[in-house]
Amino acid sequence: MSVLEIIIALPLLAALAIWLGAPARAASLGATFLNLILVLVATVQYSGKAANGLAFTYSRPILDNPSLSFAVGADGISLILALLTTLVMLSAVWQIEDRPNIFYISSLLIGGGALGAFLTTDVFFIYAFHELALIPTFLMIALHGRADVAQRKAVAWKATIYLGAGSLVLLVGLVWAVLEFSGGSKLTFDLEALRNQATLTPLPVAKQAQIFFVLLLGFGSLVSLFPFHSWAAPAYATAPTPVAMLHSGVLKKFGLYGLIRIAMPLLPQAVHVEWVQNALLLMLLGNILVMGLVTIHANRLDDTLANSSVMHMGYIFLGIAAGSEIALKGAVILMFAHGVSIALLFGLCGRMRNQLGTLEYNKLGGLAAHAPAFTVLFAFGAFASIGLPGLTNFAGEVMIFVGSFTSFKAGVLSNLQWTVILALWGVVMSAVYMLRAYRSIFHGSATTGLFMIDPAISQRVPFILLAATLLVTGCCPWLLLNLMKSAL
Repeated sequence: MSVLEIIIALPLLAALAIWLGAPARAASLGATFLNLILVLVATVQYSGKAANGLAFTYSRPILDNPSLSFAVGADGISLILALLTTLVMLSAVWQIEDRPNIFYISSLLIGGGALGAFLTTDVFFIYAFHELALIPTFLMIALHGRADVAQRKAVAWKATIYLGAGSLVLLVGLVWAVLEFSGGSKLTFDLEALRNQATLTPLPVAKQAQIFFVLLLGFGSLVSLFPFHSWAAPAYATAPTPVAMLHSGVLKKFGLYGLIRIAMPLLPQAVHVEWVQNALLLMLLGNILVMGLVTIHANRLDDTLANSSVMHMGYIFLGIAAGSEIALKGAVILMFAHGVSIALLFGLCGRMRNQLGTLEYNKLGGLAAHAPAFTVLFAFGAFASIGLPGLTNFAGEVMIFVGSFTSFKAGVLSNLQWTVILALWGVVMSAVYMLRAYRSIFHGSATTGLFMIDPAISQRVPFILLAATLLVTGCCPWLLLNLMKSAL
């Protein structure tokens, strides 16, 4: 049995054990901690010299025609996202206290589904695992969301409709690609076989552009690409804390991962086709500029974090639109950085809500005097989010911006480079809304007299783990870059 199969199975088996009566907290923490150790060991042992950059490959045939196998394998990008998933899953489970077992089971299913999507190499299972992870997300928002019954059901339905429609469009695009690249009379869902066929007999550029655009709409809807974004912010603001951490931090990266691991290798020329790139540039500017303005006007911390999460996806799409090696590596680093930082911020936001009962800026203030440790941890997430040097987000954003100018010719700015110039305003807007949030919550004095105390040492552990990750990979981004040597 492959180590990757164990990593995928552990959270799913833990969820099953809890459903059968096992102690929920012990089973969840044990499985997620062991999973993090296994992924760290696999990351250290990973050798980019393996064929096509894939390591730990293993395949269990299921059907001969069409060719379908439960196949696993990891390259540097997969391992980075698996590391992100296990970090956030452990932190999310740690947050669950005095809650029904359904919280643990749902968190484990979301994490297990994400790991399956990132570590399998068969298109059928990549898609199926993502759908598995979506189901508990909808249920948790509808059943245990932070709003009245009517409102949280409306939010859950809206997310279901958007993501369901996006998944359907994605399915059409994937089936189209499989039919085009399978060749002969035998269909295959094996991603490596499809990629080899795409290299040997590439499709005409016009057809590549058509398939890529369908995949962009499908994957993009899952990532809240503008204008298919309106489900995301209310869903994150309403979701229970562990679900918000896992969905915004991890599951949202699936669409970006799919574009980089499936769409771009199969259709390498599509993203450079003028109408495709221009459409993508317009949509990502919507994410950055429109959502940046919306975020500035938010009056609650959960709304600020939810909208900013949608906004920051625009930078990662910019790296994909540029398509250069340095921009794509920057996009992967920013995927990891955003996942860690937003999970940290949503985790702290949930704890603040539990203690104070409100997240409105005009009712908060002066918390730094009562909760200095909490203030420092929040600062890590907030300053990472605005791209402070020394934290991981900075490295990713700089690489994206620099990589998008690699084709610059003196005196001639392309649409891509004009987009970069406009996108830089997003950095300014990020600083405005996040520093405003930090000042409103932690400095001055509360008009309502609310104050909170620092969490106990044991409750700080997951936050310290996430903050330390931002610091280590921010100061040493080569730790992540080395993993991607043969993946891009």
